[in-house]
Amino acid sequence: MTIALRPDVSATDTQDGMVLLDEATGRYWQLNSTAALVLHALLDGATPQEAAYRLAERYPQLAAERATRDVRALLTALCEPRLVVPA
Repeated sequence: MTIALRPDVSATDTQDGMVLLDEATGRYWQLNSTAALVLHALLDGATPQEAAYRLAERYPQLAAERATRDVRALLTALCEPRLVVPA
């Protein structure tokens, strides 16, 4: 599954991660640096499995299964409010 930000969602990198703005609702979403790493990977075309691999590679103490669960949880959290859509 490749994703893209919905056209009316803007993203800005911050020192601590990333902020998403849903321009349709005016609601902000703050992502920590780990979630930002995963979202960047997904927006660059990585599959969820590839993003989990990158996450586990960045944090060697993180088990691969946990990285996979975390990526899926982030995807769910971004898909439910429709911040991201299939590309």
